[in-house]
Order: sequence, then C-alpha cells, then structure tokens
Amino acid sequence: MKKLLIAMLCLVSSVVFAQTAQPTNNDPVANQRAMALSEELRCLVCQNQSIADSNAELAVDLRRQIREQIAQGRSDTQIVDYMVERYGDFVLYRPPLKATTVVLWLGPPLLFLIGLWLLLRYLRQRRKDTVEQPLSDDDRRRAAALLGADKGNGK
Repeated sequence: MKKLLIAMLCLVSSVVFAQTAQPTNNDPVANQRAMALSEELRCLVCQNQSIADSNAELAVDLRRQIREQIAQGRSDTQIVDYMVERYGDFVLYRPPLKATTVVLWLGPPLLFLIGLWLLLRYLRQRRKDTVEQPLSDDDRRRAAALLGADKGNGK
C-alpha cells in the first residue's frame, strides 16, 4: 500500500512540475529566447547546472522572471544585466574579464604553465643525475651468470 501511495505522489508531483515548467505564452520566438537565456545563466543553488537544467525552486523562479521580462519587451542584454545586478557575476557561466574575475580567466592557463615548467625542470634534473657508470667485474659476472642461467632454462 505504501509503495502505491508513493508512486501516486511521484506521478502527481511530476505532472504538477511539468505544468509549472511549461512556458505561459505560446510565442515560439519568446520561448526560444527564454531557453537561450536560461542556458546562459547559472543556477545559484545547484551551481553546476544552468537554470534551464535545474529543478530548484530558485531556478524555476528565475525562468519565470525571464519570461515576464521578455513579455515586458526587454532585450536579452537588459535581462542579463538585471540578473547580474541582482545576483552578481556568479550567475553568468562566462563572467566578463575584469579585475574581480581575472583569476577565473588567467588562473587555469597560469597553473598549466607552472606545472609544465616544473615537469620540465624535474626531467632535466633527473637527466643530469643519471650518469652512466661502467659495470664492475662483480656486476659483469652476475650478469653473465644470469644470462647463462636463462639460456640453460631454454629461454
């Protein structure tokens, strides 16, 4: 009985969510604009999803705000500027290059170059440290014995 009740609740909640996630107007251009804008903006709750992909309440609210602003006749730039003003540059998947975001843009390439430099330095030092030394008489006898033993085993 519990399983049936849980299944029915899941079905009802998915139907309710599907109805709330649907666009309120039937204008395909407005819907396409809303989807494009929703994919450019980060969900502030999930952080690794766009608001188009997120099911968080805040993401649903932000999608609704985008649709309302499109209905009011605002441009995409005005809508994005509104979201940035309200939530900061973090809401953008591609934040602008400025003093506060320079680490986001220059950090990964800089870390890559530092890692590459450290690797090359390590390899050069390792090459210098490995000096070919001739085998001693004892080492030659052991090598000959090992090679002779291998031949004796049929290898």
